[in-house]
Amino acid sequence: MGLDGEHWRLVIRLLPLNVNVLDTGTPPIPAARAWMASYDGAAGPPIDLSQAAPGSPPPPALLDRLAAAAGRPDIARYGAILGDAPLREAYAEEVARLYGSDTSAADVAITAGCNLAFLAAVLAVAGPGTSVILPAPWYFNHQMTLQMLGIGVQPLACRPEAGFVPDPAAAEALIDATTRAIVLVTPNNPTGAIYPEGVIAAFAALARRRGLALIIDETYRDFLAAGTNRAHGLLAAPDWRDSVIQLYSFSKSYAVPGHRIGAIVAGPAAMGQILKVLDSFQICAARPAQDALAWGIAGVADWRASTRTTINRRIAAFETVLKACEGWTISSIGAYFAYVRHPFAGIGAERVAEALARKRGVLGLPGAYFGPGQEDHLRFAFANADEAAIASLPERLAGLAP
Repeated sequence: MGLDGEHWRLVIRLLPLNVNVLDTGTPPIPAARAWMASYDGAAGPPIDLSQAAPGSPPPPALLDRLAAAAGRPDIARYGAILGDAPLREAYAEEVARLYGSDTSAADVAITAGCNLAFLAAVLAVAGPGTSVILPAPWYFNHQMTLQMLGIGVQPLACRPEAGFVPDPAAAEALIDATTRAIVLVTPNNPTGAIYPEGVIAAFAALARRRGLALIIDETYRDFLAAGTNRAHGLLAAPDWRDSVIQLYSFSKSYAVPGHRIGAIVAGPAAMGQILKVLDSFQICAARPAQDALAWGIAGVADWRASTRTTINRRIAAFETVLKACEGWTISSIGAYFAYVRHPFAGIGAERVAEALARKRGVLGLPGAYFGPGQEDHLRFAFANADEAAIASLPERLAGLAP
């Protein structure tokens, strides 16, 4: 939680700290993990469902490429601000194939992870005194970034009965003179909701009509159900560069989160500003990972497909298992996440999540971490939990007394 007004005024008299940062919440995952320290193991091995982390290491061939690239003197030097050409070209080819678009390397920037991709995209289109429409519940790092930058958040409430899919008409009602962008995340973090293509198209039309940027974060797109090749057709439109900014993360799909590689696809007007941001914040993304991933996009395609199948099996397993958990219901599920309504009416989500961790050794995140009005839900990230761990949940959840 951020400091209250009296505390930060006291602190700022001692050291001139940024008020926007002081008022930003503390990263929640470390705080939640501290609950597990008092778990006594009585219910079985700890099950960490708190963070969206890949459940398996990268394939050996990719690890070999990473190691070889790290030992090359030429890669120890600075690289291009927007990313090394081989990765930009390889990723542009994949995007063009996937979306039926004319995407080229000039439309691609490589970033130090998707969080930085979001920051760069937002800074390119918004600033202090402006605002961004952000679906709620939200990915907490998105809200934290906007808070620290002094950019206002206009929460777009997403309803459980609608599967947490945002409503374009409700978004339009929020637009005012300060609004600069609409953010979509699909598959969604934290809810797992997968937005229908027609809904995404409606948001794109709204953004064009009202002169806004549409920032669409597709970190988890590679874990859509088998047979689903893409979430939308926006990049096939001839004018997509006028308003669409797409974000992507290599961390999940290639199991390399520690190497911090993300990507932005955007038109020239936005890209010119993104270049300035990236030069100031990163200079260049980590080059060994760029080199390995330029090969890996095609080189580990079969492994990625197999991982997608594994994740989709875990989705099915989680859905089956939760049916046996009396009072616990899935409000939305997809990719890495299930957003689950707990059975304890009137009891806050943080208290429920803490009791589940301390007493039963299962760590999920309380809905309150993802914005206001989420006290009835917990987020479970099951990508790093195998089906045996998932199968043990009914026994762990039964009879919990928060």
